[in-house]
Amino acid sequence: MKFETSNKPLSIFSFSSLTDIVMLLLIFFLLTSQFVIQTGVKVRLPGAENNEQTSPSRLIISITEDNRFYFGNTEIGMDEIGIRLSQAAASENEKALIIRADKSVKIDIVIKIIDTAKGLGIDKFTIETEKVE
Repeated sequence: MKFETSNKPLSIFSFSSLTDIVMLLLIFFLLTSQFVIQTGVKVRLPGAENNEQTSPSRLIISITEDNRFYFGNTEIGMDEIGIRLSQAAASENEKALIIRADKSVKIDIVIKIIDTAKGLGIDKFTIETEKVE
């Protein structure tokens, strides 16, 4: 006895559900890529009432309250800052430096970093702050 089946191959495929999923993934990755800028170094930033959002940069130096220096997420010494900045500025063609200094760090240290960066041709500096309300 032979049974007839009504299963026939589908000749038309609807891409509408697939494009919805791709669009949602695209929006998700575009929104979450905005938050990648933050480094993993814990720093208590000084407060300011009129702070602006910093433009994204690959040149980020963080200084903790115990005067430890981080380039991105890697710890470096004070004597290595010039070497790291020159390598990164040459490879990225970036001329903007973001300094994330703890509020207890002496201004002399920040001035030394800015002076080193100026000697390397980096001409834009931002000292990152957090908004005080």
